[in-house]
Order: sequence, then structure tokens, then C-alpha cells
Amino acid sequence: MIRIVIPARYGSTRLPGKPLRLIAGRPMIEHVYERARAAGAAQVLIATDDERIVTAAAGFGATAIMTDPAHPSGTDRLAEVASRCGFADDDIVVNVQGDEPLLPTANVRQVAALLEATPDAAIATLSTPLEQPEDFGDPNVVKVAVGTRGLALYFSRAPIPWPRDARLQGGDGVPAGALRHIGLYAYRVAALRRLAALAPTPLEETERLEQLRALEHGLSIVVGQAAVVPGPGVDTAEDLARVERWIRGV
Repeated sequence: MIRIVIPARYGSTRLPGKPLRLIAGRPMIEHVYERARAAGAAQVLIATDDERIVTAAAGFGATAIMTDPAHPSGTDRLAEVASRCGFADDDIVVNVQGDEPLLPTANVRQVAALLEATPDAAIATLSTPLEQPEDFGDPNVVKVAVGTRGLALYFSRAPIPWPRDARLQGGDGVPAGALRHIGLYAYRVAALRRLAALAPTPLEETERLEQLRALEHGLSIVVGQAAVVPGPGVDTAEDLARVERWIRGV
């Protein structure tokens, strides 16, 4: 069974109350929920740490579950929901970020189908070709290196792969095959529970990338090329205004 959980934390350093900020007159979390629901999963839940989000979700017909506000990540919030709601170990749960109101529904379907089709993978995620030099060098743009079987070799904030002899094979200063990681994940529930129970690992803490914990503990991550390049997420007030213009078509 495929389920979708949307972690939605109220607190945000750069944009407090982010899930409830209005976009085209509706809370951002409502836009995310509608896109998730259109993916056709058996269940879509919102996992939050604030009663205001629970109330807002009820207003547009969604079910929101209060989770421990001390969770350090959305993955931990997902694992709590899986436990409390009795998800089966072989269920697939897709983590849809609550600040992605432009998330393509096709990508949600794709990441779940990718995990279903890869029995030896614990987790599935997506990527897109990385083409701009400024993105290749930007530590806020996460890169992924993928093996011949489609499994992730490494994720990094550093430019990877790095051409040893500086003979860049692609155009505009980016090596051919460079990939930007998209933070959309599907987990087998058994793997999700295991991952949440593990302590942070050295590579994870160095790069500040939670998916490295999975790799360090031998959990395979299959990576597909996204069917649709997603629009921008929301981290700041400027992002919110840009997404509003995008949605309104202006």
C-alpha cells in the first residue's frame, strides 16, 4: 500500500508559521495537500507539531496528526506517524515536504513506483540534470552520484563529480552527468523505522544530509530522473512571493 505523509512544522527561522502562509488566498499546506492527494495514494496525512496546522487542515478536509515537537527531522515525524497509524512494514510511504506547493504530482507517483519496482532498495528519490555552473558550486544545491544500477553512491553539497584534470566534459563549466538531488523520498516502512532509530553518522553530520545516514548503514537508495522538473520551494518571504506569482500566472 502506498501512503503519503506531509511533515509540516510551524516554526521556521526564516519564515515563521510557513505552512499557514497564504498563497493565492489559501494556506501553503493546502496547496501541498492537494498536489499530494492528486497522486492517488491510499492515504494522505499531514504530520505537524502545532494545533494551528491541525485546525487549518480540518478546514480543507485533511487529516493532520500531532507529533512530538522535539523531532529533529521530517523523517522522525514520518516514523512516528507510521508507528501510531500501524503502517505495515512493506507499505511504501512518500515524504512530501510541506513547503513544496509546486511539487509535480507526477514526481510523487514516480518515486513510489520506482521503489515498488526496485525490490532491493530501501528508499527511492529523484534527481535532475545539473547544468548551471552557479548551481554546481552552490553548497545549498545537493548533488548525487549514481552507480550503473541506479543506486546512489554519495550525496554531497560539494561539486561532484569533480574532474581531476579540470577538463570539464559538459557545457558551461559543469561536468557531463552531474545531477541535482531533489528532496522527495519514498521509504519502505521497515526501512523508515530503522533509519529513524539510528543515531546520526559522521558523514551525515559533516554534510548535514540525513540521507547519508542511510548509506552509511547500508540502506540502498535508488535514484530516478524526475519526470518533471519541480518549481521552487518556499524558504523565505521572497520565495513565497515568487511562488504566488507562479501560481497566479503573473
